[in-house]
Amino acid sequence: MPVRTTATLATFLAAGLVPLTLPAASASAAPAKYGDDFNGDGYRDYAYASFSARGGGGVTVVYGTATGPGTSKQRITQSSPGVPGTDEADDMFGEVRAAADFDGDGYGDLAVAATGENGFQGAVTILWGSPSGLSTGTALPNKNPGRNNYMGKDLATGDFNGDGKQDLAVINESMTYVYRGPFKRSGTTGAVTKLDKTSSFYASALISGKVDGDKKTDLAIIGDVVSPEYTASDVWFIKGGATSLTPGKSLRLESESGNGGSAERGGDGVIADFNKDGYGDIAIGTPLYSKHKGRVSVWYGSSAGPSRSTRLTQATSGVAGTPENRDEFGSSIAAGDVNGDGYADLAVGVPGEEIDGQDYAGGVHVFKGRAGGLSGAGSQWFARNTPGVPGPLMADDQFGGLVRLRDTDDDGTADLYVSGVGSLRLPGSASGITTAGATDYNTMPIDGFLE
Repeated sequence: MPVRTTATLATFLAAGLVPLTLPAASASAAPAKYGDDFNGDGYRDYAYASFSARGGGGVTVVYGTATGPGTSKQRITQSSPGVPGTDEADDMFGEVRAAADFDGDGYGDLAVAATGENGFQGAVTILWGSPSGLSTGTALPNKNPGRNNYMGKDLATGDFNGDGKQDLAVINESMTYVYRGPFKRSGTTGAVTKLDKTSSFYASALISGKVDGDKKTDLAIIGDVVSPEYTASDVWFIKGGATSLTPGKSLRLESESGNGGSAERGGDGVIADFNKDGYGDIAIGTPLYSKHKGRVSVWYGSSAGPSRSTRLTQATSGVAGTPENRDEFGSSIAAGDVNGDGYADLAVGVPGEEIDGQDYAGGVHVFKGRAGGLSGAGSQWFARNTPGVPGPLMADDQFGGLVRLRDTDDDGTADLYVSGVGSLRLPGSASGITTAGATDYNTMPIDGFLE
């Protein structure tokens, strides 16, 4: 990792967007109900990365209907009309995406990273929503230009100062920059705050949500911690505030001795209320933990921010299976209410699970939310050899490599979407995820379900 010298606390910078001549939004428009409703029809839309053999990447958008993803699609690249930049090989445009109504005009917008842009300096473009969907874009100013800084390595949205305007957090050279909204198509935005904990903390992922129960969005920054004695991963809590973001405490996720460990040790994360106490809880998977056995750390929210923590593994009482090297429990996680009881539940992918001698067959655990929080009690396990799950059990399927929970049929229960060699949909029900009605899912890659 590169050596860098930065301030420990937040630094405030002036900001402005690269201008693009577009009609101004109506001052009377209400913000979009869903940040990923790009055409304002009241249904959530879907945007996934789509790469061609020669181009620099792209985003394919599937527009939603009352029953989930529909048949209307569009593909946007840096060659599309009004989109800044040039479609060049290895730009990776669309690899990272985050949705919000950035200009408050009633149409969701999409922030799209191109981490390979301009010698891997990276870039972030906001694609604007409209009655006809996403069209044209504006480039976010790069506040820390430099080769191999990978601006846009991760993105997170939220109203971090509670002013009713959506903001955008961006990783750039292992630091986090929070751009304040509103974002104007004419080329202006609010100030930018730089967050950097110490010179040995390298931000790798962002999660946003309301942890302490107030109206302001909070931020959790996952990062690697490197010292001569160990390599570790932490999550750093940042409290949202009306005038400033307040750096808070950290939770150690995992570590290994020596400083030659793998980078980006902390992985996927969500914020959801698993114990229904009104405070968001932070859940993070660390698939590299203990020779890639993997585990999930849950840091419960409170009025004072994150408080007690617990860990989930395949050694947790009530959880199917046994922790084994290369299982990578927690490679992907997702939150949603699978049984309609008002508690958020947690799906955890285990793509390296060996089953019946088949290496990397994979599977998925579903942990049920309840008043005491997440535990192994009543947890569910699904793999290709589970009765009713479509598809053959086979090596290298890596079933559970990506998981999503989303109520696409509007029945009040979230359905489980799982990727492997092919993707599946397992419906939610009053008793949890069920294989009754389980089907192959070929509408689109499930990374289009923006969380």
